[in-house]
Amino acid sequence: MKFALAIYGAPANSQAPHSALQFAQALVAQGHEIVRLFFYQDGVNVATGLAQPPQDEMNLPDEWQTFVQKNKLDAVVCIAAALRRGVVDGREAERYSLPAHNLREGYELSGLGQLLDGVVSADRFVTFGG
Repeated sequence: MKFALAIYGAPANSQAPHSALQFAQALVAQGHEIVRLFFYQDGVNVATGLAQPPQDEMNLPDEWQTFVQKNKLDAVVCIAAALRRGVVDGREAERYSLPAHNLREGYELSGLGQLLDGVVSADRFVTFGG
């Protein structure tokens, strides 16, 4: 079965990214396909390379990045939500004359059309947070 997942909550103040990661790991372990991961609203903070949680907490950005890269998943970060929250890739940093970029490898910035495309391509669409 094909799944698309949308993650809306921030790793620092929501259970959503952790629950979504556990769900996604279970899907892959059971042989299901994840056609798209879409990080939206505060969920875009999963993709920042600058967040560093306390040492006694799970590092969700690291965990997500490892999972995405290991499984070669399509991980899309909403560009409008990301720009609003200071999550940018090299191209957007250059476009807006920002001093640096912080989007982790394995993620791409794109619009809501990618969310819709994922929903249409999947058998099931599951959201986390909101």
